[in-house]
Amino acid sequence: MATYAVGDIQGCYIEFRQLLEQMRFDPAQDRLWLVGDLVNRGPGSLEVLRLARSLGDSAITVLGNHDLHLLAVAEGAAEPGRSDTLDEVLNAPDRDELLAWLRAQRMLYAEDKHVLVHAGLLPGWSVAKAQQLAREVETALHGPQYRKFLAHMYGNHPDHWDDGLAGYKRLRVITNAFTRMRICTLQGGMEFKFKGEAQNVPAGYLPWFDVPGRASADAVVIFGHWSALGLKVDRRIIALDTGCLWGGPLTAIRLEDRKLFQVSCNNPVAKDW
Repeated sequence: MATYAVGDIQGCYIEFRQLLEQMRFDPAQDRLWLVGDLVNRGPGSLEVLRLARSLGDSAITVLGNHDLHLLAVAEGAAEPGRSDTLDEVLNAPDRDELLAWLRAQRMLYAEDKHVLVHAGLLPGWSVAKAQQLAREVETALHGPQYRKFLAHMYGNHPDHWDDGLAGYKRLRVITNAFTRMRICTLQGGMEFKFKGEAQNVPAGYLPWFDVPGRASADAVVIFGHWSALGLKVDRRIIALDTGCLWGGPLTAIRLEDRKLFQVSCNNPVAKDW
């Protein structure tokens, strides 16, 4: 049995299938950890969702910002973006089943010394704290009032954590950290516009995983979201968004021995930022 973590797929269905074949993934024995952003921008979001759902308990998925965006658009809580490629999903005959499956996925998954999350953990959050906060968002997303959560999900403020936060402000900060964060201040203040390379982080900010004294540093955090960061593997983090959508490879890592697997992009999309 092996566990494979896979970077942002974003609708790159052909590459996803090729990667599974290269890994010789066996759903009867192996497990797949998906870092989120299964959908959008690429041409095969519908097929990716169908395949991920078909894997059942052999695949663990955490939600990314594009996955949440799909749910929000489907419920009328957000307008489609000009670069979205979600129509196939929204018009599919199995749309409701796929969206219900997606909404039921996790915000964070922790096992042994590994943590799977789409974007990151605020530096003040231990793994146990992050698990607790993830459950708060999951409760809102999985419950009967999930449409209200999606309607209040968007926004950049508050941009830092406070234990006294309540209601949708609290849920928004948690969601933003798990699905949108790349950089923050030493105090955990988040900035969401920056998408560039790590050496170009604006003054006063650091990659979230480089903040000294990070409370989750005793675990290996596996994440995606930051394509300009690229592949980064060390004792504390495994960053897997290698920008397949933009012409880079789609990347997976086998956690037991950290062997890498990659397939080339078939049809890169032009960046719009």
